[in-house]
Amino acid sequence: MDYKNLKFKISTGCGRGLCRRGVGRQDKQLNTYDWLADVPGNADGTDLVEVQFKNTRKGYYHNVNNLDLRKGDIVAVEANPGHDIGVVTLTGELVKLQVKKANLKSADDIRRIYRMARPIDMEKYEEAKSREHATMIQSRQIAKDLGLDMKIGDVEYQGDGNKAIFYYIADERVDFRQLIKVLAETFHVRIEMKQIGARQEAGRIGGTGPCGRELCCATWMKNFISVSTNAARFQDISLNPQKLAGMCAKLKCCLNYEVDNYMEATRMMPPKDAILQTADADYFYFKADILAGLVTYSTDKRVAANLETITAERAKEIIEMNKQGEKPESLLEEGQGGIDDRPKDLLEDDISRFDKAKKKKKKRKQKADVADTKKQEKAVAKDNDTAAQEAGTAENLPKQGKPQQPKGDKPQQPKGDKPQNNRRNQRKPRPGKPQEGAQQPPKDANDNKPKQND
Repeated sequence: MDYKNLKFKISTGCGRGLCRRGVGRQDKQLNTYDWLADVPGNADGTDLVEVQFKNTRKGYYHNVNNLDLRKGDIVAVEANPGHDIGVVTLTGELVKLQVKKANLKSADDIRRIYRMARPIDMEKYEEAKSREHATMIQSRQIAKDLGLDMKIGDVEYQGDGNKAIFYYIADERVDFRQLIKVLAETFHVRIEMKQIGARQEAGRIGGTGPCGRELCCATWMKNFISVSTNAARFQDISLNPQKLAGMCAKLKCCLNYEVDNYMEATRMMPPKDAILQTADADYFYFKADILAGLVTYSTDKRVAANLETITAERAKEIIEMNKQGEKPESLLEEGQGGIDDRPKDLLEDDISRFDKAKKKKKKRKQKADVADTKKQEKAVAKDNDTAAQEAGTAENLPKQGKPQQPKGDKPQQPKGDKPQNNRRNQRKPRPGKPQEGAQQPPKDANDNKPKQND
């Protein structure tokens, strides 16, 4: 095969529907993945295009000019009045499903795309965006002066600067007709008020969640799904409002992440109201580890007594046996011990368990030092014993003018020197004089008295 003349098509991020240009802070959140991007004729199936504006605001438009649009392209779209600047986030057949999901029943709600954004359009757009923060601070002061119980959380200017959307939060209904008049006179733009919830506010402001990561609503979540306490019940989570609430004071969105897995695993568990009958006692449902497939039973309904943890399959097997009138000897299978489902505390283990290799080296070194010390002590003790024995031998030598010549060819010891290692004297000391270090019998008390003359 001629590989040199083959034509390869490199699939880039924009071609797959994942473009770096569509991942900026105001549109940095994860969008709908275009899994039909590689299907031929996907873009030709419809002229609908999804365009995203600041944060979570989206719009759907007709591509009447048949522009070659891909995800990440910046376009100028129709607005009322003037035009707006947005980023293309989705094209093709999936846009139809998104329009249906957004409940856009009227055809008037779907406007058209004018053109790709020009440099002049981008200059106006950047100029309008630079005024948003100052406008928000000033509008908050105006609302406070008017005595309105509301909080303006964000301001979004239109691409051409002719319109401004004020996002506010309020617990009760607010009459802001006077506020609109004052804002229009102050900023000389068309005013639109839009109420948002606590979750939308948290997504716009951002922050760090209790998990230590940035908020999901500020990074990748685009659509908010209602969260109920049933999600916590399915996962056996204690209904503590302080732990279940997020930064927005609402239930955490992450409660919905694993609830489907728990619901599927719950189907494999035995019913909670089933009583397991054995030859010894009756066992009642106490608790369960849904994902691990373990169930704990107690002999008392209200108190944890004689707890036994078994698998869900074993529990179902015992239930079937009870239906047939059979009672096993125990919940556990024959030759099988109980399952310890207690959580292990890391503090109970030895915190230096990872330093075993170093400990071995230290122990070896300590053993070697102890051995050397013992050797030195033995050597010192041996020298002391030798010195003591030599001293005792010198005292036991016969008192003669000349030392006796030892047998053999050994040279004669000079006069006055102590003999070395005289084994004969060591083994058989002279009975006349006691050896040094030996215990002497106690002297009679009358020995020290002077003798009287008869």
